[in-house]
Order: sequence, then C-alpha cells, then structure tokens
Amino acid sequence: MSALPVLTSPRLVLPGVRHAFFTRQGGVSQGIYASLNVGVGSSDDPHAVAENRRRAAEHLGGTLVTAYQVHSATAFAVSGPWADRPGEGDAVATATPGIVCGALAADCAPILLADPQARVVGAAHAGWKGALTGVVEAALDRMEALGARRDRIAAAVGPCIGPASYEVGLEYEARFLEADPDHARFFSPGVAADKRQFDLPAFVLARLRAAGVEDCEWIGHDTCAEPDLFFSNRRAFKAGEPDYGRLLSAIVLAA
Repeated sequence: MSALPVLTSPRLVLPGVRHAFFTRQGGVSQGIYASLNVGVGSSDDPHAVAENRRRAAEHLGGTLVTAYQVHSATAFAVSGPWADRPGEGDAVATATPGIVCGALAADCAPILLADPQARVVGAAHAGWKGALTGVVEAALDRMEALGARRDRIAAAVGPCIGPASYEVGLEYEARFLEADPDHARFFSPGVAADKRQFDLPAFVLARLRAAGVEDCEWIGHDTCAEPDLFFSNRRAFKAGEPDYGRLLSAIVLAA
C-alpha cells in the first residue's frame, strides 16, 4: 500500500478487511482544494482529482467505486467499476475482493461497515436527510442480500460535523420530531432561542443500533473545527469560499 495519512477504527481492524478514513492531506490539489480532494463534483482540476482518487485506491490496494451522491436512501451492490457513469445513490456494498467501496463527505457522516465472516463490506454517505430517510438501513439491506448478517456487522462513523459546530433552525428540528418525537434527544439549545445544535454522529449511531448493528462507534473529529485535517462545507460557506473539497472514507476486502 502507498502511504497516506489516514484515520482508522479498531472496530474495523478485521481479518481480510482494510479501511481508511482519509484526511485532506497527501494529495496534489491546490488552493481551497489542497490537497487530497476526491470530489469529482467539485470545481477542482479534474486531473488532480483523478490523481487523488488513484492515490487513495492504491493506498487500499484496489479499485475505487463511489456513487453519484444525492442525499438519498439508495444503496447499490457492486462487483466492479461502473459500466458507464456512477449510479445516483449514497451507499455501495460488495462481496468482491479488491473493490474499494467509498463514501465522500465534507461534514456529512461517512459510515464504513464490514461482516468479515460473510466477507461483505460497504460504505455509506449519511447527511441529515439520508440518515433520516433510511440510508443506513438501505446499506444494511444491500449487505444482507450479499450474505452479511446484521449481528455480525461492525461499523464506524468517520469524521463529520460535530454537535458543537452543527447549528440548525427550529424548522430542521421540527422535521425530525415529526418523524419521531424521540429524536428530540439529538438536539440541544443553541446560542439563540430560534437555534438548536444537532448531534449528527449520535443520530447515525442510533440508526445503526436500531437496525441491529450493535458493534459501532464514531471515531471522533469535527470536520468543521479541524481545518488542517478536513474539508468542511459549513466552514467554507462561513468563509465565503466558492467551493470545498471532499473527503474519502473507504473499505475493501483483501484479495
């Protein structure tokens, strides 16, 4: 494997599985995209993005597959690269060694999942909308269809916007409470009466556990608060920047 600075979860240190939560470091992009921007949908130099994705794939020793993410609850089972263009969805799963399942994020919560016994892995992108509408459950359904069992799956939520940085309005809270009044536990008072702080990683972990995945954790790190390590949509917006880089979280079955 090539050497890139990455973060990992002890829960995913499993036989026959490799994974990485990549930081923004170790790539070739410049300016606001410096340096490991893997976002094809960004306005970065496409050649730089391609090189960054190549480096990430090489680090894990496989072929990188990511979806065209649309904040949905759509998941795909894949056995190789896309034949044409990436499918529109927010999770990919595979039972094929060497296929690197990846999720892109820049504040949203990336989730990596593995059942080492069934030899099935997956990656999901969980923004608030996808998490609320079922992307976690969709990813698990795809993994089960490939032979995984929820009681054997280990999962890790990667770096994402933390509750101290995630200020939302009352209408946002109301949407969650309409879905389930118990969701109130993921909100805390904001600095103003019409604001709340939302705990995205806790919400995603709760969805995982409710779906039958007990072996799960958030590895920590607030993307918005750590500019040297992570890209952040919210931080870029506050700084008046025109765009932002995307981080990669990825997992693969060893050949």
